[in-house]
Amino acid sequence: MKHFSTKAIGELESRQRARFINSLSGFKSANLVGTIDNKGVTNVSIVSSVFHIGASPALLGMIIRPTAVQVKEQAQTATHPQSVPRDTLANIEQTGVYTLNHVCVDIYQQAHQTSARYDAEVSEFDAVGLTESYLDDVAAPFVLESQLKFSLSVREITPLKINNTILIIGEVTQVLVDDKAVKADGYIDIEALNTTAISGLDSYHVTERLARLSYAKADQTLSKIANS
Repeated sequence: MKHFSTKAIGELESRQRARFINSLSGFKSANLVGTIDNKGVTNVSIVSSVFHIGASPALLGMIIRPTAVQVKEQAQTATHPQSVPRDTLANIEQTGVYTLNHVCVDIYQQAHQTSARYDAEVSEFDAVGLTESYLDDVAAPFVLESQLKFSLSVREITPLKINNTILIIGEVTQVLVDDKAVKADGYIDIEALNTTAISGLDSYHVTERLARLSYAKADQTLSKIANS
């Protein structure tokens, strides 16, 4: 096996190092974050940093990079990489609401294109050919083409001192999902929805389930869950 020490990793070219480190955590969820600003301009942006925090209340975390202003104010050294304006963060701070939309096979290329640097007044929905969708009591836009999507209300926004990234914690308020994917025990079969996964920064994948397994107990043998 090839060995990479801390020194060797540090000597990698910056983009090479970013791809290398982003690959270490394995497959990540692919989500589109839908937001809107106080002027009604919508934004949709791909993220691969969404993670479960708790089920009661229903909380999800998301890490995003700092804004250009925060980088300028908080760091003047090479240890803090330059950034670009983050309309997603600004919109979430303004409105307190956002949506997360699973990226399915049909839209993964459009989803990836949302990572391009569009001007703040340009809606990525229009730029990449995705469709805005709304619920009456949710201000932020959903992605119509997504087969599993949900809205969240902000509960915490916390800057992380170690690298100036931003942790956003939201509480799930509304969920839209094809009923064929929801099992009797509450499990959502995301493979049935053609949800994709991301590895690294730019590699998209479909998955193949091995099995669902029974609840692990020290005195019992594992079994496969039937009809899962």
